[in-house]
Amino acid sequence: MKTSGVLLAVATAASLGACSFGPNGNPPAMPQPEHYGATAQPAQTVSAQGVAQTFVVGARPVPEWWKLFRSDALDSLVDEGLRNSPTLAAADRNLAAAREQLRAQIGQSMLPSIDAGGQATRERALGIPEAGPNTVLYNVFVGQLQASYTFDLFGAARLENAALAARVGMQAFQFDAARRALAANIVSAAISAAALHAQIDATERLVALANDEARDREKRYALGALAHADVLAAQQNAASLAASLPGLRQQSLTTRHALAVLLGRTPDAAPPDLDLASLDVPRDVPVVVPSDLLQSRPDVLAASAALKAAAADVGVATAQMFPSLSLTASMGKGGFSWPAMLSGAGALWSVGASLSQPVFHGGALFAQRRAALASYDAAVAQYRQTVLAAFENVANTLAALEHDAEALAAADTAARAAQGAFGETAARQRLGSVPRSATRSAEQQWRNAQLDEIRYTGARLSDTAALFQSMGDPPAPVGHAGDAGDAGDGAHAASAQPSTGHAQHAEPTENAATR
Repeated sequence: MKTSGVLLAVATAASLGACSFGPNGNPPAMPQPEHYGATAQPAQTVSAQGVAQTFVVGARPVPEWWKLFRSDALDSLVDEGLRNSPTLAAADRNLAAAREQLRAQIGQSMLPSIDAGGQATRERALGIPEAGPNTVLYNVFVGQLQASYTFDLFGAARLENAALAARVGMQAFQFDAARRALAANIVSAAISAAALHAQIDATERLVALANDEARDREKRYALGALAHADVLAAQQNAASLAASLPGLRQQSLTTRHALAVLLGRTPDAAPPDLDLASLDVPRDVPVVVPSDLLQSRPDVLAASAALKAAAADVGVATAQMFPSLSLTASMGKGGFSWPAMLSGAGALWSVGASLSQPVFHGGALFAQRRAALASYDAAVAQYRQTVLAAFENVANTLAALEHDAEALAAADTAARAAQGAFGETAARQRLGSVPRSATRSAEQQWRNAQLDEIRYTGARLSDTAALFQSMGDPPAPVGHAGDAGDAGDGAHAASAQPSTGHAQHAEPTENAATR
């Protein structure tokens, strides 16, 4: 009997290799376009402010890309935010909790459980009237060790562990994405604050010039040299420019407050604005090829982990249709007194086994498996959408960077021309050949051109940061398990996936495994 039971168990275990419990969880094949956008990006942008950015196709992502802006103040802000952000700290602790939950589930499902217990009671029972008193008082002392173990015959526990391990991995990738997004938001906020500061300075100068022009026209009107309509037009222009300042100042304060919160500070402790001119534009920007982008972007890797978890869920739902075998055992001592319990006569033990096979659950098990398959199909579609969104993100940032350079080049040319005209007009005024109003008008044209240049400079810097962010992180070295799988040997075992194809989607019939 024992030999036949062992042979039956071996045959059952051997047959599991041919069982199809669910999809394998591999990401679907995605298109690999030659270039990201509707048109191929150029080898480099046009030169703007003396810098032409080169698109290095096939380069690896840059981990600490913000350091390429060559600003110690910006580096300090990013480092502070990564250290002190409450949002990032909460995500880190949630990830640590998820890893501990994975360790707990693996230990509980893959290893036997052993419990020790002790009991001491005093009881009163009815006696036999013919034999003596009607009341019997006695003590009971029991000490026991109890063990139990459920054999994972069809991999249900292993697949449950695999699903949870994949979800922990997904959470780890989401943490990486949150960390990179925090760095990008800090850089973007710092650039926006610097650009707004420069715009406010230029606008304040424009307001001062407009007020000077209005006062000058008032004097000329008083002398009868101008019509009153000219005075009103100058006053209207000065007031319109002054009305734009509160909005700029509000944007500046809002941006500074947001930056302070990103750094883990209160808004009243917002850092001073950076000097926009102190930020260098990186000359070389990486353009990761689409096949490598799928291994470097945390959002795509998180979607891939979610796909593996959904595949394991299908295997769990399938394995629940098959038999479950559990063993229990206990040993201990018992007696009506301490000496009796410790004697050989007080030995207690028990050994048992239970086998259960689902027979009829009203179609619930089949419905659960179909639900798991539908969730898997949804995860496949979500993965595809995540990849497409990643391609779109890269395409948009590449196009934005190219067009930013073109706009900035034009704005820079206009600003230089306007500055030159202002310088020449000021020189002619000093010689007495043109009035003061001509110099003021030339300076207004220069300041307006300068405003456009400031806006396009900020846009170019921000879009450069967005492009670095869209490239993701360099993939981990081969053989590096990563933090997501750091749950001991059990986590490594749990990460194995059933080697089946999604196309089968076979339903088990009559409680037999699909082959």
